[in-house]
Amino acid sequence: MADNEQNSLRISLIFRKNREHGFSIEKIFRQLGDIIAQKATVQQVYVPEIKASPLHIWKNIRSGKSLSADIFHITGDIHYMVMAFPRKKTILTIHDCVFLYQSNGLKKWLLKLIFLKLPVKRSRLITTISDKSRREIIENSGCDPEKVVVVPNPVGDLFYYRQHSFRQEQPVLLFIGSTPNKNIERVIEAIKGIPCLLHIVGNLTAHAKNLLEMNNIQYEQREGLSEQALADAYADCDIVMFPSTYEGFGLPVVEGQKSGRPVITSNISPMKEVAAEGACLVDPYDTASIRQGVCKIMADAEYRDQLVKKGFENVKQYEAVAIAERYLQVYKRVKIND
Repeated sequence: MADNEQNSLRISLIFRKNREHGFSIEKIFRQLGDIIAQKATVQQVYVPEIKASPLHIWKNIRSGKSLSADIFHITGDIHYMVMAFPRKKTILTIHDCVFLYQSNGLKKWLLKLIFLKLPVKRSRLITTISDKSRREIIENSGCDPEKVVVVPNPVGDLFYYRQHSFRQEQPVLLFIGSTPNKNIERVIEAIKGIPCLLHIVGNLTAHAKNLLEMNNIQYEQREGLSEQALADAYADCDIVMFPSTYEGFGLPVVEGQKSGRPVITSNISPMKEVAAEGACLVDPYDTASIRQGVCKIMADAEYRDQLVKKGFENVKQYEAVAIAERYLQVYKRVKIND
């Protein structure tokens, strides 16, 4: 595709209904959309309804029928929006298949049909954020492997490095997320007796609060942070704690690396691939392993510096400009074969 043809390419990015603080999906694709708009015409569209009832789904699909574009890219979650657009022009991003592991029986069968099998069939191409998610999509939908393309998530532009001295006596451990897979209960058990401040960004259950208090762990908890406030939290911490048991990608890993902080994450896919050599890998199901990772980083300054250095190198491939170019290549592939 020639440059002038690429510049005339019209792309509609389709989002869930916007909220005050937004979602991670929207933050990612708004950023990418602004970069892609330098080489193509980009329209960012939010569906009108937030609920997932049959009536609201129908209203959202109907709202998409009036749109005109060369490429319709559904950025995540509202997979059913493929029904609004021509199959040959539709790209669907599926971030992960976690919804299949949070249900069983008839509900799981329906979710697989409505949110995976039918949307995959109705799309020209599927993009996803890791090899792990790609394998799950292919396995559960039965689609042609050539149809699913991996394009990782980008790290946000607002994340930054600020030099500071490691708080040896009481390091600040930054923990991102509140869903069960983020593994807060094992982290609490793992750091029991270690002098630290656990900074939690996300909602805390009453049970988690009780565990923190019972184990005499000093903590600070915040939620609903702006992206700038979140970036500041990374810059102010000493260690990023992300020993998750399930992720489609694991964005806090690269956010921590870009912020120049030692990262602890899981030795399972996709976190270990995302982190490469720029993180301390632990068994997320073993509190002793998590504890050992924290103690090693606290005790070994040379090891900390090594993790930070390798993290800076690794995160370059996740910069937004590089990821936007990969999406442009996907758009060109669809347009050329139109």
